[in-house]
Amino acid sequence: MEIQIKSRAFEGGGMIPEKYTCDGIDVSPPLEWTSIPEGTKSLALICDDPDAPMGTWVHWVLFNLPTNIKELPENIPAQKTLTNGSKQGISDFGKIGYGGPCPPSGTHRYYFKLYALNIEIKLEPGISKRELLKAMEGHILTEGQLMGRYTR
Repeated sequence: MEIQIKSRAFEGGGMIPEKYTCDGIDVSPPLEWTSIPEGTKSLALICDDPDAPMGTWVHWVLFNLPTNIKELPENIPAQKTLTNGSKQGISDFGKIGYGGPCPPSGTHRYYFKLYALNIEIKLEPGISKRELLKAMEGHILTEGQLMGRYTR
C-alpha cells in the first residue's frame, strides 16, 4: 500500500505558495501522511526538483523520522538533529535542512517523497540524498509522494 502524503498549504499537483520558496520566507511546508505499514522502523523524506537545468536539484533530506509521527509542522528548523530525533541531510544549496523552490525560469515540479523503512539509518546528519538512497537500498517497505509546482 502506498503512503498517502498531503499538505494543508497546497493541493497535489497544485502551486506551492510563495511563502515556502526563495521568493518568500523559505520555510518548509506542513506535511501529513497516512498508511505507514506494519514493521516500519523509521521514515525518510526527500524533496527534489527533476526539472532543474543541471539535473535533479535536492531541496531537503530528512531521515530517521520516528514512526509515531504522522505530520511535520510548517517551518522545520535547519538543525542537524531535530527534537524528535530525526536527522537532516544537506541540500544542493549546500546547507542542512529545507531549501525552497527557486527555479531560474519556467514552472518546475517539486516532489516530496516519503519512504517507510524497515531500519533506522545508521548515518550522521549532513548526508547527501545519494548517501541516503544507498543506505535505504533493500529496506524500503513502501513510499508515497506529493508533487507541487512553482514558477517565478
